[in-house]
Amino acid sequence: MDRLIECVPNFSEGRDPGTVHALIDAVTSTAGVALLDHSMDADHHRSVLTFCGGPDAIIEAAFHAVRIATELIDLRTHVGVHPRIGATDVVPFIPIRGTTMQDCVQLAKRLGERVGSELDIPVFLYERAAGRADHVPLEAVRQGGLDGLAFRMESDPGWIPDFGPPRLHESAGAIAIGARPPLIAYNVNLCSTDVEQARSIARAVRHSSGGLPSVKAIGVALSSRGMVQVAMNLTDYLVTPILTAFQRVKTEAAKRGIEVAGSELVGLVPQAALGHAAAASLQLERFNSNQVLETRIAESLLSAKEPAYTLSDFLVAVADAKPAPAGGSVAAYVGALAASLGVMGARLGEQSDKEQRLLELSRQLHRLVQADMEAYTGLIDAYKIPKQHPDRLHAISIALQRATEVPLEIAELSSEVARFIHTLRDGTKPTIHSDLTVGLTIALAAAQASLVTVHTNINAQRNQLVTSTIQPRITKAMESLEELKVLC
Repeated sequence: MDRLIECVPNFSEGRDPGTVHALIDAVTSTAGVALLDHSMDADHHRSVLTFCGGPDAIIEAAFHAVRIATELIDLRTHVGVHPRIGATDVVPFIPIRGTTMQDCVQLAKRLGERVGSELDIPVFLYERAAGRADHVPLEAVRQGGLDGLAFRMESDPGWIPDFGPPRLHESAGAIAIGARPPLIAYNVNLCSTDVEQARSIARAVRHSSGGLPSVKAIGVALSSRGMVQVAMNLTDYLVTPILTAFQRVKTEAAKRGIEVAGSELVGLVPQAALGHAAAASLQLERFNSNQVLETRIAESLLSAKEPAYTLSDFLVAVADAKPAPAGGSVAAYVGALAASLGVMGARLGEQSDKEQRLLELSRQLHRLVQADMEAYTGLIDAYKIPKQHPDRLHAISIALQRATEVPLEIAELSSEVARFIHTLRDGTKPTIHSDLTVGLTIALAAAQASLVTVHTNINAQRNQLVTSTIQPRITKAMESLEELKVLC
């Protein structure tokens, strides 16, 4: 996908799973859109979806979600600690790849016009899409809540909505739609039940009160958890990094004799903003690499390009009386499963460097399931060329080269998986140790099985130049595998 937009709508519902799942379904049922993340919070009474796609698809998904929220969420009965003005409170568009901020501004206007005309909801454009300076900050649109916005709409010509009627929707309120750079929603939880102290810390931290630049903050009570929270939006993490925000909150809390219980991310975070070393410093609870924005996008796009094989589908396809998928694809699938077991072990053992590499190995081996099918199908097609055709031998040579290189790569990657898992097993708990032993065993088997296909195809190769080029890699892969067998 050459043009990619992210959309992160916030909905005023965090307690009814049925409603949240209906919102998710509205997004996932839209072709060309990938749901990256979703969260719901009962105290904030709020849910956040993160999805990406091309410009036209992202508009459709966003509108469908807004329509469902309008049908299912009634602000007249809504009580939560998070500021809001609508059933769908805010819909931002963020340029990710092959798109610009101006593209996102146009998307905000397109969605705003449609929401205003078809759903009869007043729309206020904010941030980069705002047509008025006093509409730029989201907190300006939310000032005074629904009552404050309703008053401004009635009394101030500057607060006529950009789209839709000049009055609030009876049950859905209003909606802010905009375009902005990536934003990090980051909360710090405090060992206290004093919400006034949390609000005092938030005032000391946020930019509008003389605190940190590019930081918005509020103090809220988390009744279900028996604590309070400083909830922050970091609008430019290059200006104020997450660690800086955390340390400032911690310092302000210490001045008041309050300890930090931990911190949390809401939704996804740009890769550059957070490494695993920082995650430890931030005391992030339940953080894993799947919360990294670029990681989730890459996984979603990869899945979109590959056949939607379930394990059951794959078993049926292998058993079918067809030449592919066969041995090479099976070996790649097994190698990917082994790597995934390694990822689990690395996460449980908090070995982030190994986790990242094993996750990448699992993705690459998954990709090679399809690549081996294509390579073998290409070889079959080459053999079908009539014997008298002058290009037949060359076509077979090229196809054999590909049909050798793909399983060779499977063997190389599976051996690397085995080596990583071997280093992970030392010192692990017995339950994890047994799972890693399974991963190590099948990784070695995947490497060995792939080399069988490699030898079969290289022995059929009649082009000596190709053979001499590939043979050193084959020898190295065999030596590496034998070394691993002795080591393990």
